[in-house]
Amino acid sequence: MPEPSHRRRLLILAICCMSLLIVSLDNTALNVALPALQSDLHASTSGLQWTIDAYTLVLASLLMLAGSTADRIGRKRVFMAGLVVFTIGSALCSLAPDLNSLIVFRMVQAVGGSMLNPVAMSIITNTFTNPRERARAIGVWGAVVGISMAAGPLIGGLLVETVGWRAIFWVNLPVGLAALLLTLRFVPESRAAKARRADPVGQVLVMLLFGSLTYAIIEAPTAPAAEVLVFGGLALAALAGLLVHEPRRAEPLIDLRFFRSAPFSGATVIAVSAFAALGGFLFLSTLYLQNVRGLDALHAGLWMLPMAALCFVCAPVAGRVVGNRGPRLPLLIAGASMTASGVLFAAFEAESSNATLVLGYILFGLGFGFVNAPITNTAVSGMPRAQAGVAAAVASTSRQLGQALGVAVIGAVLASGIGTAAYRTAFVTAARPAWWIVAACGALVLLVGLLTTGTWARMTAARTADSLETPETRESARAEA
Repeated sequence: MPEPSHRRRLLILAICCMSLLIVSLDNTALNVALPALQSDLHASTSGLQWTIDAYTLVLASLLMLAGSTADRIGRKRVFMAGLVVFTIGSALCSLAPDLNSLIVFRMVQAVGGSMLNPVAMSIITNTFTNPRERARAIGVWGAVVGISMAAGPLIGGLLVETVGWRAIFWVNLPVGLAALLLTLRFVPESRAAKARRADPVGQVLVMLLFGSLTYAIIEAPTAPAAEVLVFGGLALAALAGLLVHEPRRAEPLIDLRFFRSAPFSGATVIAVSAFAALGGFLFLSTLYLQNVRGLDALHAGLWMLPMAALCFVCAPVAGRVVGNRGPRLPLLIAGASMTASGVLFAAFEAESSNATLVLGYILFGLGFGFVNAPITNTAVSGMPRAQAGVAAAVASTSRQLGQALGVAVIGAVLASGIGTAAYRTAFVTAARPAWWIVAACGALVLLVGLLTTGTWARMTAARTADSLETPETRESARAEA
């Protein structure tokens, strides 16, 4: 296949970023709308958690399947199917008559979303073959997360105050349609030369693991102990099944040999930790600003703007630093800043002062802005190009799983702390353990980033890449080139 021109590559990058924008914008805007949704649909705290986590869990469960399927039958084809399903799911969400229907329609959205982000990243990886260009493209990709964080709370707040929370889902319709038409016209089809077979047993075990674990965490404050233990046991059994089943397959859903690479394993842990912190941070901030301070959705979005602005500014900077100097420095900045933000809330009650509240948001935005580009670059850079879709899907799965676990754990901690006490007076004290969890996630990013970006880590990545290379993958790389 001939190399696309520079202008065509940039256009393909823009189209792929449109898919990330609608997926990310949807989540950030919906977070601001949670109090309005809670009032309109009479949702409990666990109901709000499921509104977020039903989406992220389905997304996380299907991302690896979508990545390998796209490598097999065609990335453009799967990407377009994802745009169609996501847009239809958004329309259904806007019409949901009750909370249960909204949760189901969010799952439909997630089926489409699972075909977008990892496949788009695979398209970018195969379009930008120069490592430095690829790192910069991934930096732009990360900046879109910042744009969605900046625009999401503002757009969501404005729509909630002027039209209603349902209008949040309307934004996806024109963007999804435009991305679909542009993809049809400008994005070339690509696939791995050697098709990967499906792994239905592995897929079921992944869904059982993610779903059971999240259910046990979210329902722990209110469900009977026996029920929580049953679902916790199911999660452990599914994990054990994956560890036994996957190595026995010639073409597993996830090749566990990937994790012999310290940078790849580190990127997975960092993604889970960073996005758990993000999910918990947004959940706590939204409920505090609106339910405790009494702000409307628009003003709550404005308060969160410093965090979003720092994400937007720092993401492309992180991409350039990764391209020029490697991932260590961005990861250390990210871990230190996110830890400092969590400690500021947990130990010093940053909510008690406007100045410290803004400082906490600035520190978190700085940290999160630097973390996304090194995660993605590390996850895909050491793998054969023929497996780019699967490697990118693992990174995306880790992000979504982290966000789901963050909302589940921090929501459960908050619900347990508040109990039957008055919400406004109990919130800050009840949230303190949750903020310590955010700080711990940031510290884990710092520690793992330090351990998995040195000489020893690079040696493990080289050995892993050699073990994954086969005559078929070499032929695949030559065919795609």
